[in-house]
Amino acid sequence: MNSEDIPSTPSTPVTPGTPGGPLFAGLKPDRNGNGKKSSSSLLKSCKCFSVEEAWALEEGTLPPVSCSLPPPPVSLSRKVGAEFIGTLILIFSGTATAIVNQKTGGAETLIGLAGSTGLAVMIVILATGHISGAHLNPAVTIAFAALKHFPWKHIPAYIAAQILASISAAFLLKAIFHPIMGGGVTVPSGAYGQAFALEFMISFNLMFVVTAVATDTRAVGELAGIAVGATVMLNILIAGESTGASMNPVRTLGPAIAANNFKGIWIYLTAPIMGALAGAGVYSAVKLPGDDADGDLNKPSAAPSFRR
Repeated sequence: MNSEDIPSTPSTPVTPGTPGGPLFAGLKPDRNGNGKKSSSSLLKSCKCFSVEEAWALEEGTLPPVSCSLPPPPVSLSRKVGAEFIGTLILIFSGTATAIVNQKTGGAETLIGLAGSTGLAVMIVILATGHISGAHLNPAVTIAFAALKHFPWKHIPAYIAAQILASISAAFLLKAIFHPIMGGGVTVPSGAYGQAFALEFMISFNLMFVVTAVATDTRAVGELAGIAVGATVMLNILIAGESTGASMNPVRTLGPAIAANNFKGIWIYLTAPIMGALAGAGVYSAVKLPGDDADGDLNKPSAAPSFRR
């Protein structure tokens, strides 16, 4: 039985908060002249199967196959719980490093602050990304919803968990490091216009990278934690001295409430959301179009994706 090799289409991206793709992908016709699907092309077109040996019908043998079922759906309560814990770890780690830096007279340095927060982002994404998507940031949650990669109806629960985690982390730090708390608050050190522009741009950078690794099948999805953590480190090195490099409304809100310091807080509640929406929109506009499943089968297949 003669059949042509059919190029594979990229898998559906596993985006934060979105259930996995269907068990079987759409089946493509085997163009062997009679309009019928051959058994070999049927097997290859099922994304569930992985053929390990050559198809050998003439010898009457079947190749060994393995089937990978999609993970069971995660309940909203588990997602919100993971989001709370992840945000708590992130806010506690980043704010604690800033407080220790103030307490020790700058011993941590800006590089230490950037490394601490970047590492916290990376480990939280690796630990909880498969449960809740590890948004950790209302700006990221809203941007994903705007791109239709996250349901709008879940936004209140996610943002409530993020705010509660931020406040909890801030008051826990206040109890531990009292009265040294001012170093954990992100406030502008210069003009408000400059602070707004910096927060907008670094939030744009962050969401551009997050959108790439979370929604594009051509991106290396397994390295999402490293890519996002490195972006956070870069942004802190850029704007840490000027604004504290918040990039996250709840990074500022919780410590501001605990320290009763609301200087320029409107910047940190608006600029990150606007920057995240812009970053997500720009990446969606410039990314390569997806393969057309019903297009010409003779076109070269897309670059392989490392996303599971």
